[in-house]
Amino acid sequence: MPSDLPKPATKPAPDFALEDAAKARGFARIAGVDEVGRGPLAGPVTAAAVILDPARLPQGINDSKRLNETARLRLAAEIKQMALAWSIAHATVAEIDQLNILHASLFAMDKALQALAPAADFALVDGNRLPPAMAQPAQTVVKGDARSLSIAAASILAKVERDRIMRELALEHPDFGWDRNMGYPTAQHREALIRLGPTPHHRISFAPVRKMLC
Repeated sequence: MPSDLPKPATKPAPDFALEDAAKARGFARIAGVDEVGRGPLAGPVTAAAVILDPARLPQGINDSKRLNETARLRLAAEIKQMALAWSIAHATVAEIDQLNILHASLFAMDKALQALAPAADFALVDGNRLPPAMAQPAQTVVKGDARSLSIAAASILAKVERDRIMRELALEHPDFGWDRNMGYPTAQHREALIRLGPTPHHRISFAPVRKMLC
């Protein structure tokens, strides 16, 4: 193979530029906020908020989707140990069905943010929508878990916690494969849903689940 062919571009790792910009505007405690679990047919939406300590940053923080499970577990433990503050919150299946998945996700992110102690005075929120009536000034960041270290740290905590919950639920309902698919609509999950019907942990407002009740 010719040696002068261009190498595939690698995605840049998240950095602290957005946090530094917020600090330059006078904010001291900047939180990153992210959620996981919008697409599954079952289980909660889980959100996390993290205020990192710039002097004690765990090595290797990245978008949770770019990390394997071993790296996520290591980093989750280090983030909890080194961060200035962190919190995790959920929107339950009942709240998802009541609010719809978008508003339930925003609700969970706001819950996580408001649970921080000490409180954040500015938030970087993944996505293009802010939770309504937030207590702090905030900025949306599209693909924020790939851009901001604080949002990436939140994505890791949320992913690790939600995966833990789904593995526990899989012990109650092993046919759905939640220990592997985390509630996403894989072939095994869909087949079990047709064969067994929805569980109390399914989101009845989601079309594939609602069809089973008709």
